[in-house]
Amino acid sequence: MSDAPDTFEAYAADHDAARFTDWLRERSEPDWSAAVDGRFVRELGDGTISDAVFRRYLQQDYAFVETLTGTFGHALGDAPSMAAKGRLADFLGTLTSEENDYFERSFEALSGDPDAHPDATTRAFIDLLERAARQGGYAETLAVLVPAEWVYETWATGIDSRPAAFYLDEWIELHANPAFVDFVAWLRAELDREGAAVSTRRQRRLDALFGRTVELERAFFEAPYGDDR
Repeated sequence: MSDAPDTFEAYAADHDAARFTDWLRERSEPDWSAAVDGRFVRELGDGTISDAVFRRYLQQDYAFVETLTGTFGHALGDAPSMAAKGRLADFLGTLTSEENDYFERSFEALSGDPDAHPDATTRAFIDLLERAARQGGYAETLAVLVPAEWVYETWATGIDSRPAAFYLDEWIELHANPAFVDFVAWLRAELDREGAAVSTRRQRRLDALFGRTVELERAFFEAPYGDDR
């Protein structure tokens, strides 16, 4: 259970230059810490994760990435400036080229099925992203996209040594390289501005979306282990 105040107004009263995204992150505990420093991340970093577990994880991530790409496309349409649209368009290019190439090579190395069916966690994640984009505006879409990318940037930049297998090493590098780190910082700044400007009632909705995303990120990393957790 998080100790962060229930409202951003109360949080800001106790913090100089308070950031809306910091409040959301603190509100998402303990799921945030479990997602960025759980078994999956530790075993990925030291290279001890089994191929079977990582294959199951990648299959579910691939099943999810099409919806993620669509949600970024929705954010691009709602973005308030051409500069913001440009940043989002650039990232969409990365998702559909560099990251897709990584998936193809990794599935070949791991004998993975790129057409695997989404499991319960992945289906819940897909539903959350679709509802956020369909039922909300730019701020609601950011409230699911920011934690989805920020969680990855946090754990990836926290890994010091790299595993030998290319599909582990490159997965870390995709989320720890300077361009991705800069993009996540920009995404956070967008949500900081949007979130601080809306009503308290809407801030609660953003908080719920952010927290649910982090909860599902934690479950997403745990699910490939099955009953062996």
